[in-house]
Amino acid sequence: MSEEITNDSGLPLKPVYSVEDRRADEALPGTFPYSRGIHRDMYRGRLWTMRQYAGFGTAAESNQRYKFLLKQGQTGLSVAFDLPTQIGYDSDHPMAHGEVGKVGVAIDSLEDMGILLDGIPLHEVSTSMTINATAPMLLLLYQLVAERQGCPPEKITGTVQNDILKEYAARGTYIFPPKPSMRLVTDLFAYCREHLPNWNTISISGYHMREAGATASEEIAFTLSHAIAYVEAAIAAGLAVDDFAPRLSFFFACHMDFFEEVAKFRAARRMWAQIMRDRFDARDPRSQALRFHTQTGGVTLAAQQPLNNVVRTTLEALSAVLGGTQSLHTNAYDEALGLPSQNAAELALRTQQMIGFETAVPLVADPLGGSYYVESLTDRVEEDAQATMAEVDERGGAVKCIESGWTQGRIAESAYRFQQRVESGSRVVVGVNKYATDDAERVEIMRISPHHQEEQARALAKLRSGRPKAVVDEHLEAIREAAQGTTNLMPVLKAALADYVTIGECCEVLRGVFGEYRPVEAVR
Repeated sequence: MSEEITNDSGLPLKPVYSVEDRRADEALPGTFPYSRGIHRDMYRGRLWTMRQYAGFGTAAESNQRYKFLLKQGQTGLSVAFDLPTQIGYDSDHPMAHGEVGKVGVAIDSLEDMGILLDGIPLHEVSTSMTINATAPMLLLLYQLVAERQGCPPEKITGTVQNDILKEYAARGTYIFPPKPSMRLVTDLFAYCREHLPNWNTISISGYHMREAGATASEEIAFTLSHAIAYVEAAIAAGLAVDDFAPRLSFFFACHMDFFEEVAKFRAARRMWAQIMRDRFDARDPRSQALRFHTQTGGVTLAAQQPLNNVVRTTLEALSAVLGGTQSLHTNAYDEALGLPSQNAAELALRTQQMIGFETAVPLVADPLGGSYYVESLTDRVEEDAQATMAEVDERGGAVKCIESGWTQGRIAESAYRFQQRVESGSRVVVGVNKYATDDAERVEIMRISPHHQEEQARALAKLRSGRPKAVVDEHLEAIREAAQGTTNLMPVLKAALADYVTIGECCEVLRGVFGEYRPVEAVR
């Protein structure tokens, strides 16, 4: 008897699939439940947004990289922020030492945001910002710069990640405890409904949980469970579901199990459509249609034989396109070694362009629809994800599962099982545990100057010396009073940021009111 073959998620695979394995009732693309795609013609009308994630060092350096990528044909910006910016510390704070500009761009104030976006027409460019704990402040800075460019509110388009739950579950760049953090999330929802009607208010992210070790089905299970928590919080805050749900978006990883990734995207769309219609009584089709950005897998890249990563990224990107993504970032081949070099970033963009313009893949909506294998695998991934979501519900919902450490423990167990397979050799990683060589490939490694922190600190000192202290104190007190109450925090934060109060100063006040989150030990 032959040994059972399973995929990366542990799902058993048959040697061949037939008509009995596929659904007979699958709807066409653009119709409920959208498993075949959210648009009837998909990419025939318009290609996905090619949005390369970038940001490093100073705002001026990142601005030059953005202009380079736009010149090469990128169709949207995606901003990476450094760790101090992500967790609410100014660049001259002791906690920021050694991290300024390292994994993204340092943004302390409106001055920095103005430099970052200088010369970029925000009425023409859609921008995604990967920021969570400090998302309200970064969005407001972006809005302030757009306003100074004369950009009307309805032309300010893009996405702010604003997904704090996955930070507790997998990534770690949180500041405040879950309850006040959820308040900030829903304050941003309400603010954008009134002031930024075409801004995507959240990108509910499975990417980081997948990178931390979750399986494909766990990725969508935890992501959709978190989305349910956000919808419930918004409704509890007095928002009507069809007023905010059309601006929800999602963010998924795409790893190397090619067909399972396609099935994952199809299953996620179907599940979300049913959740919104049946659980939340959403009637607007835009509330039911799951729109998502995809990034190819960071953890699938290898430092050994790094040029192999070009092939990995290409396969993952093709899988995302076949799965119906609305937006895509392709990782650079040198990212297992450091920040992407300009040449590697350009090649990553060219990868998307070749899929888009040379392969003819975009000419047909859902080209894998009807595949016995893909249809069956979509059902299996959905069944597995539904079982995990049922367990989340039984344990009190996504927030309680995070607070108890259960979600983190579940992801850690999956990561451990996968790593065991890699170390035993049963899961092959070419160039790492099979076909490895002693010859090191020489690739350019991008290095960040150690002087960035000094430059940022000098700029901050100059900024602070030029501000009226009484005005700053008045703004900080207004933030404190609003945080102690229940009013929307966005207007008082915007007023402060417009007068060059820094992100760190705003967060220091909020820390004093909300406190700081301390993680619990994971439970099983």
